This record gives sequence, C-alpha cells and structure tokens, in this order.
Amino acid sequence: MKELINLLSGTDIRGYALPTQTKPEPELDDSTINKIAQGIIDWYESKYGKKLNKISLGRDSRLTGERILNTLAKVFSNNEIEVLDLGLATSPAMFMITQEKNFKPDLSIMITASHMPMNRNGLKILTPEGGLASEDIKTILTNAQTKEPLMYEDQQIETYNYLKDYADHLVSTVRKKTGEIKPLLGSKIIVDAGNGAGGFFATEVLQPLGADITGSNFLEPDGNFPNHIPNPEDKKAIEAISNAVIESNADMGIIFDTDVDRSAIIDEKGEPINKSAFIAFIASLLLQDNPGATIVTDSVTSTGLKDFIEAKGGKHHRFKRGYKNVIDEAKRLNELGENAVLAMETSGHGAVKDNYFLDDGAYLALLSLIAYYQAKKENKSISDLLKDYHYPLEEEELRLNITGDDYKEIGKKFLEDFKKFAQEQSGWKIESPNYEGVRVNCDIDNGNGWILVRQSLHEPVIPINIESDSKEGFNLIKDRFNIFLNSTDLN
Repeated sequence: MKELINLLSGTDIRGYALPTQTKPEPELDDSTINKIAQGIIDWYESKYGKKLNKISLGRDSRLTGERILNTLAKVFSNNEIEVLDLGLATSPAMFMITQEKNFKPDLSIMITASHMPMNRNGLKILTPEGGLASEDIKTILTNAQTKEPLMYEDQQIETYNYLKDYADHLVSTVRKKTGEIKPLLGSKIIVDAGNGAGGFFATEVLQPLGADITGSNFLEPDGNFPNHIPNPEDKKAIEAISNAVIESNADMGIIFDTDVDRSAIIDEKGEPINKSAFIAFIASLLLQDNPGATIVTDSVTSTGLKDFIEAKGGKHHRFKRGYKNVIDEAKRLNELGENAVLAMETSGHGAVKDNYFLDDGAYLALLSLIAYYQAKKENKSISDLLKDYHYPLEEEELRLNITGDDYKEIGKKFLEDFKKFAQEQSGWKIESPNYEGVRVNCDIDNGNGWILVRQSLHEPVIPINIESDSKEGFNLIKDRFNIFLNSTDLN
C-alpha cells in the first residue's frame, strides 16, 4: 500500500504524476487522487464543522493537470459539492476567487507542482484565509490513507475563465495607480512564461496597458516545458529572458514560474533583478508609501539588502526559509502592531500586506510596472532604481547530503557542533538574533562576508550559503568551513 504521507511537501501535496524509469507506477494516479479528494472533504467538515458546499478547481499547463482536475471534480460533484472548473489558472488567481462575492467557494485547489520537472504534479489547497498549514495537509493525507477509491459517474461541471477577470483586475490596478489608460505606451516590456500559466500577463495585462510585447518568449502553455524549466531561479531560464531583453532592445523583462506565484525582472541592460536584489527593489517601492515599515525575508538574504532597506528608512527582519514561514511571521508582527508590509523570499515568493499577504508573482510584476512608469517620467531606467544597492562580489550555495537514517537529529547535532567551532574562530562572530541555522559574520581579514549553515526544511540536506565582498573572500570562508567539515560527518 502507498504511504500517502510521503506526498507531503511543505504546505502542498506533490508527487510523480507520470511514469518514470524509477517509478513506473505514478504516485498521483486516479485512485490516489480519488482518495485524497475524499480526505479533503473529511478534513474540511471536521475543521469547520459544516458541509463543504462549493469548490473551485484550476491547473497550470502540466500534461497531467486536466486528468487530475477531472478526477477531483468527479469525486466532489458526486458528494453534492458544487464544482467550478476554472481550467488554466494561476495559484494567486485561485486564491483571489475565494474573495469574489460572485463566487465565494469554500475551498480553491490549484493543480501544480510549481517549478518541478514535468513528470510531477500536486495540489495547492487554498481557503479564503490563505494557504493551508503543513498540519492540515498531514490530516488530509492521513484521512485519505483510510479511504477506498470509489466509482463515480461523470457530472456536468460549470466552467469559467476566471484568469481573464484576474488579468482585468491587474490592469485596473495599474491604471488607478498611474492615472492613465495606457501608461506603458511607447515601452517594450517582454515576458518569458516558460510555457507555464503566465503567458496571459503579456497579452492580457501588458498589451491593454499599451506595452509592445514583441520579443516575449514561451507564452503558449506546454506541459512538456520544451524550452527551459519555468523557474526564476534557474540559470538557463534567466539567461533566456536576459538574452531576449538585449536582442529585442526591451525596456524590461519579466519571468514567471509555472503557476505564477513567483517572478523576477530583468533590467534594460539584460541584468537580472532577482533574489535579494528583487526584494530590495520591491521594498523600495513599498517604503515610499510606508516609511519606517518592516520587510520580512528568509534567512539567506544578503548583507547588502539589510543596508539598502535601512537606508530607505525601513527595518529588515531576517527570518526563516519557507514562504509560509515568512508570510506568517509578517502577519504575526502586524498583530503585535508592527507595520510589516512585505514578506518575501529570495526564491521570488513575495507577499504584500495590501494584497492579502498573497504570494503573487503577477502582483510583484505589477508593482515593477508602476516603478518603471514612475522612473520613465523622470527619464530614468529600471537599473537606476537599484543604483544604491550593493551586490556581493562572490556568493554561492553549497549543499551537503545527510546519509544517515535519522537525518533531522544528525543535522541538529551538525549545527550544534558548527556553532561551537564558529565561536572559537578568530574574526568570526555569530549573528544574533538569528532564526534559522547558524549565521556567522566574517571580518575583513577572515573572508569579509558571512556564512549561513542550516538544515533543509524537507530534505536530508545541509545547505551552506556563503557571501563575500572581497576577491578570494569566498574561498577563505569556505576553506575555514572545510576544516570543520573534515572533523565531523553526516552519517
């Protein structure tokens, strides 16, 4: 029997949806989806104490999305639950429909595996309050484990193109902020959707705002992802959009992941604005209207980001990896009376207070358009907006595999030992407060940067992030870490 709890991936359900050489039987076959749908019904009715009445279903461009959606729809509709099939959608749009008074589904499910390979798929389950917690997903999978796949007849399902409504909402927001119907007239702004669900942004948002989108790439949905992985962190993907910006002489480029909850932008020189720099970019826009506000980020952000935020009058609160962790921390700070306006990871996940704290790549792109419009009025380019941001000279992430069975305990001891080692090193100082792993600041003679050693949230892996502002500083820090590494093991 399949152990369905193995499909838990943070706050989502994910697994192989197509057969592979190593997994000839897909994990997300129809019978498993059937059981998970039953598990969702049980979870909802137990958690909320009422019947699940209405649910909306959407999918990205993956080859298995339609099959999974149809299986879910069949189970839900045969359990007297009204189903709305939104077809091709984005994760942010699937949340936004829960806020629409004309629809108001109890739950919304996005069928996606984000940037993962084309043979994977998954379920992202959303309520009107936001995404589910990991404990909710565990309960759903535990419920599903006890079920038997039941035979259901096909039912007539209502369909609706909500993505068009969502695009219209984005267009309306830009027009309201700029006071113009076509604020991007005379500008060339291009999109790389990686054949995911983000192609609509070029045709349904940029064009109505007046932009020339000539040079945009891979807008057509194709679950084979034939050109590159739809991932704003992927080097090949960034290279593709950077080259497209240069070749088409564009003013700006935008790249999305498969389900459009992440994005990054490219300046007019073809230089990517992603990771810590993208956080700085979005933070600078929000701090204009929210002086003194707090920006919550994950644990691996650059020292330059902290300096940039503080120079703009803001406060940097560096927290943990995991976009749900970052968002929940920003919400917690607001409940305490602190004005946290942005929760953002270096991965490109970013959630804005004024947008339901929804991690929405299209909304971040929208803010970037407004920033571009403002810059253009002052005869400036996108690159000018980050002229005060300090990029590190060297940066890299290393990953160590934990080979022992109890990887969490092994990782915990590894971090404890590293902390003791770091405390004994000349020119090294452990940063405090620090909310994840062990972060060490290295002085100018001992690497001129920092190292963060932490434990992966979901894998038997120890990631090590190193950043330096000196030539060969990275190697100095890495060599010092290797002395520690040679004295321990991960077995």
